[in-house]
Amino acid sequence: MNYKILTIDQGTTSSRSITYDINGGTIESSQYEYPLIYPEDGWVEIDPQVLMDSVIKSLNDINKDDIELISITNQRETTIVWEKQSGNPIYNAIVWQDRRTSQYCESIRSDDLEKNIQDKTGLILDPYFSATKIKWILENVNGAKEKAANGELCFGTVDTYLMYKLSEGKIFKTDITNASRTMLFNINTLSWDAELLDIFGIDKSLLPEVVMSDSSFGRIEKINNAEIHGVLGDQQAALFGQGCFEEGDSKSTYGTGCFLMSNIGKKPVLSQEKLLTTVGFSFGGDVYYAMEGSIYSAGTVVQYLRDNLNFFDKSPESEKFLRTNGNSNGVIFIPAFTGLGAPYWNSEIRASFYGITRDSSKEDLINAAFKSISFQSKEILNCFEKSGIKINILNVDGGMVENKKFVQQLATLLNKNVNVPDNKESTAFGVAALAGISKDVMDKNVILEQKRDVVKPINSENDDLENSYAEWKKYLDKILT
Repeated sequence: MNYKILTIDQGTTSSRSITYDINGGTIESSQYEYPLIYPEDGWVEIDPQVLMDSVIKSLNDINKDDIELISITNQRETTIVWEKQSGNPIYNAIVWQDRRTSQYCESIRSDDLEKNIQDKTGLILDPYFSATKIKWILENVNGAKEKAANGELCFGTVDTYLMYKLSEGKIFKTDITNASRTMLFNINTLSWDAELLDIFGIDKSLLPEVVMSDSSFGRIEKINNAEIHGVLGDQQAALFGQGCFEEGDSKSTYGTGCFLMSNIGKKPVLSQEKLLTTVGFSFGGDVYYAMEGSIYSAGTVVQYLRDNLNFFDKSPESEKFLRTNGNSNGVIFIPAFTGLGAPYWNSEIRASFYGITRDSSKEDLINAAFKSISFQSKEILNCFEKSGIKINILNVDGGMVENKKFVQQLATLLNKNVNVPDNKESTAFGVAALAGISKDVMDKNVILEQKRDVVKPINSENDDLENSYAEWKKYLDKILT
């Protein structure tokens, strides 16, 4: 028998189905993109039916024979509320990038509340997380409050929604990593927090059962009656897939956004630098925690250059315009399409180019845009070091690391070796490995012994990048004040 593990990788702009063998090798893969919806400035949504259709299409392309295990990884904070009976969403999925609840967050902000939220959840009070998104749906969709009070509605991050739909309502669960991104989950007790539910006016009946990441979630009859045995939020999946099993092991994923995450061990440690503390994964009976710096715009910057400015036809073509020293001839880009994440958590600022002259070229704008992603990474790294976490080697993954010039620029600016795995899809691979290892059909060495390229800093280009970073930071500080 050819034992296969299926990963459903549901991302912000696409859905993928990938099958793996027990050696971690990819057998088949299928991917479908779909559009985001921008109803108003700062609002970002997905039609749940379109999302689900993309998942089903990708699954239909995959040979389901011999699939024994299913693993799921997903965009995390994205919020869906649906009718328990019909399974129909009552509103579009509100995406993690969405900032519509900024004013509400400001209206309730206080030192005591923020401390309480951070102490319990490891998070900060921000529209990024699910709690205020749920509240908005309940208050703005006609009849939603009444239905919630009657126990007729379900809330879930995308993992929960997928399991509910694929099981025809039989599975209503999430794992501890996704739960830890809702701002309703106490990471100390590993349970929904009654006080936070009360603060945000959310009835517990809406919430799924929370189980360990490497638990059995149930079976999916229509997919070979295979068992779901691994669920992780996308960044946590990449942390596992990069083999960050020990305290201090770190990775940075460059997908739609950028997320730098470090394993901090078996106890939650809070940051004073506006980084997030979150559940990393459960494995072998233990729960591992992580510290995270979240950047809203990474791959979206490349998409903007491609789709809105038409600077190139396909994202990989961007590499030929890049200079490893990032020279943009004085042009600066602030990548804040929906505000800035860590360490600013500013919802109001918007993206901008600065310093454009009559002589500025397309290449200058592209280099300024890519540099801005590297600069944000440096800011996050600085926050980690101020939090007492020393990162010696950075493991990277995600679509952007296919761009070798970008990775070289990153290594030089950070002045650190950057490891790029041959399998750059650490997210999908990571959750498949979690399922396979926890069921004793896959060996941990599949992760630990994966091949990596080591990209070293170019010392001769560091000064140029550092000077550019200083100018970028000066301009950013100016527009923030």
